[in-house]
Amino acid sequence: MSYDLIQTACVIRYPYLWAREDRHGETEGRKSRPVAVGVRMGRPDGDLVLFFPITTKEPEAVRFAAEIPAMEKRRAGLDADLRLWIILDEFNTDAIGRSFYLEPDPSIGQFSKAFFLPLLREFIARRKSATEVNRLR
Repeated sequence: MSYDLIQTACVIRYPYLWAREDRHGETEGRKSRPVAVGVRMGRPDGDLVLFFPITTKEPEAVRFAAEIPAMEKRRAGLDADLRLWIILDEFNTDAIGRSFYLEPDPSIGQFSKAFFLPLLREFIARRKSATEVNRLR
């Protein structure tokens, strides 16, 4: 796979670092997990990418998250038998070509625009209240 295929709404495996882990001084994601590519922004020194984690743990009601419908789980190459959520009130940022964590592995799948773009628009509206974990340190 080429890094060019890492685009909005695709799902890849990535060692996501949760904000709570970052606050406790951890620097490495504990495991590789599915993440959704939120936004890819072109930069001369390597495109900046935002990643949203996908989890089986039901989020607290105060979190900005969405349960993933069965059809979308299948499109994204996820286990359709599990309840899964995409978390949108925190995210990792990383840079293609400069990342210690991002590999040009094949994507797992991709969410439909009808499912993902409304979530992304809502994330943009709430962006200032979301927690960023910058993986470029």
